[in-house]
Amino acid sequence: MSLLDHLHHLVSGASVPPAAPRQHSVQCIGPHGLHRIAYTEWGDPANPRVLMCVHGLTRNGRDFDDLARVMAQHYRVICPDVAGRGHSAWLPVKDDYQLPTYVADMVTLIARLDVESVHWVGTSMGGLIGMLLACLPDTPIRRLVLNDVGPLVTLDSIQRIGQYVGQAPVFPSVEAAEAYIRAVSEPFGQLSDAQWRHLTVTSIREVEGGWAMRYDPGIAEPFRKSPLVADVDLWSVYDAIICPTLVVRGAESDLLLRETAVQMGERGPRARLLEVPAVGHAPMLIDPAQIEPIRDFLLEAD
Repeated sequence: MSLLDHLHHLVSGASVPPAAPRQHSVQCIGPHGLHRIAYTEWGDPANPRVLMCVHGLTRNGRDFDDLARVMAQHYRVICPDVAGRGHSAWLPVKDDYQLPTYVADMVTLIARLDVESVHWVGTSMGGLIGMLLACLPDTPIRRLVLNDVGPLVTLDSIQRIGQYVGQAPVFPSVEAAEAYIRAVSEPFGQLSDAQWRHLTVTSIREVEGGWAMRYDPGIAEPFRKSPLVADVDLWSVYDAIICPTLVVRGAESDLLLRETAVQMGERGPRARLLEVPAVGHAPMLIDPAQIEPIRDFLLEAD
């Protein structure tokens, strides 16, 4: 927290937001019963301004640690682990790993936070969840950041991701797990050794015989049962969004094509476009050059 922010909190009578994140969970209901969703909370828990940061298909809420540290100066930052990922419960019926389940869980989480509105940053799957929530009448989302995802998801990218989802072996060491994560996550771009290690240790769990990815391999079952044969078209969803929207695109992304991103600036909420050079799917929002434009966009209404 800057000295200016610290003085503001003292003058306003608010407590200084804790630097360390806090771990919580909330009970949700799905098509086949109850399950718990874990989330990491940053910043002042009394701050009425909430930023939701929602991760991609096989990732978890700790991907946003760097973004959350910056944004916690301004927001109560909430980084959930979507069902079946991170520290959240695994769903007993694997067919329930679907976007409607995730949207319902996020509505429950927002209710737990006891706020009427949120700002939203969603990477890949987290962006799709945000789009589906933002398009609804009376949506709580007031500003939306879509990180390398849009209303047209390419078949090629889904098939690429499907090659490794749920296929990760048990690794004999953390180093072996990191080598695997570096390989399948190569499109993330040039990250430092420390950044790769952070993404690794927050993405694995100790099991008998070594280490495994911190997600339910069952999240891949809906992919295998109903393989896609064409691009996913969600333009009707996108066109219904009215809140200010920013699209962040990896310049080499195979999931969000540039022509799609350009169209997103011409219809629906007429999103602004930020392209990140030398990155594919998806920018990890670790580099200050990626974080600062997002911060500026989210705080623009102040």
